[in-house]
Amino acid sequence: MRAITIVPRKPGSLRLDDIPDPAPAAGDVLVRAVAVGICGTDRELVEGVYGEAPAGLERLVLGHESLGRVLEAPAESGFARDDLVVGVVRTADPVPCAHCAAGEWDMCSNGRYTEHGIKGLNGFAAERFRIPASMLVRLDPALGRCGVLLEPASVLAKAWEQIERIGRRTLWTPRRALVVGAGPVGLMAALMGRQRGLEVHVQDHNDRAPKPQLVRAIGARYFASEKTEGDYDIVVECTGAPEVVRRLLAVERPNSITCLTGLSAAASNVALPVAPFNQSMVLTNGVVFGTVNANLRHYRAAADSLARADRAWLERVITRVVPLAQWESAYERRTGDVKTVLSFAD
Repeated sequence: MRAITIVPRKPGSLRLDDIPDPAPAAGDVLVRAVAVGICGTDRELVEGVYGEAPAGLERLVLGHESLGRVLEAPAESGFARDDLVVGVVRTADPVPCAHCAAGEWDMCSNGRYTEHGIKGLNGFAAERFRIPASMLVRLDPALGRCGVLLEPASVLAKAWEQIERIGRRTLWTPRRALVVGAGPVGLMAALMGRQRGLEVHVQDHNDRAPKPQLVRAIGARYFASEKTEGDYDIVVECTGAPEVVRRLLAVERPNSITCLTGLSAAASNVALPVAPFNQSMVLTNGVVFGTVNANLRHYRAAADSLARADRAWLERVITRVVPLAQWESAYERRTGDVKTVLSFAD
């Protein structure tokens, strides 16, 4: 079968491969790939920034943002042929740590977890893949191709869950939220904020279509500016740009919660002025926290969020669909892209 593979940490190794069908030991459910989403993580893997092949193998199958249809599943699994499904990316570490043992593998404390298409497990960018039923999420069939947005949405479902848990530390009636970045992660953050009835403002450096239209279509406000000041109860940072993060942390917002979801590049000359940051956090009872990945509970919450969203809007978030025959172009960065999807469908 065909699959997109790389040699981890080797730039220029990306190729469309012919690999064996997945072994039954990989999981009791056999899935036919429909599509995989392409994100910055995939491009960094292609550039050789990080990545780890499965034990004993040289190459890693890419693809962590999956969408597929069930081909085979045990009767007791709860899945049936043609179910629209998404695979969970991270798998608990084998020790396991206390978090992984409790099903909270997104909070793994010893770093021995594995991740499909990233770290130690083949990904979903193959014509067929196997996965345990316990690591599979069924989607509303009405979502169709838009179900490929579930993985990035799951990260934001976790972020909002944690924001709300932190907010319960005090009398908290949030009204306004700022989302920084209008890529797929930022748009999912804004969507979930609006679904919670918040006044949502989205800041991005790009004032050209389609991002402003996508933001305004869900009833949020869009502005293209470097300024992030404002009376916001919640801030969700989705770019990882060091200078953007520095500016956000320099603004005093009493009792506010700032969630960092973007990952900064390893090398940066942007310095954080510690004393002003410390004073701001202490004197305003502020909270800043980071979040990554998601567990099964978050995938299911994200599936519910997508099912409640306008299907036409979700379709617009997917700005480029690339057939497998043109697979190389899916990994290119192009002006105007929001979400690029590599299609395995005929």
